[in-house]
Amino acid sequence: MKRFFAWFAVVSLVLAGVVSYFADSDPDGLDHVTEEHGIAEHAQDHPLAGSPLADYAVGGDDRLTGLAGVIGVVVTLLVAGGLFWLLRTKSAKG
Repeated sequence: MKRFFAWFAVVSLVLAGVVSYFADSDPDGLDHVTEEHGIAEHAQDHPLAGSPLADYAVGGDDRLTGLAGVIGVVVTLLVAGGLFWLLRTKSAKG
């Protein structure tokens, strides 16, 4: 099972680091629909728009899209792994 999770992490990191560069920087489906129906003119930036990983890039630099993906995968794996570890520990004791 450890081998599976190790491969899962490696494949996730490779996909996040490499495939991220093939993502289209033009408006995605939601942006396109809001522009098409005139809703975009009422849109506002959300509170995290200026955060370090906003717009799928590190510091707004499009050349670092892959790094943003890798950071996202690492954080997600750490949070999910920590939660699963806590739940497993509590259920084994209870």
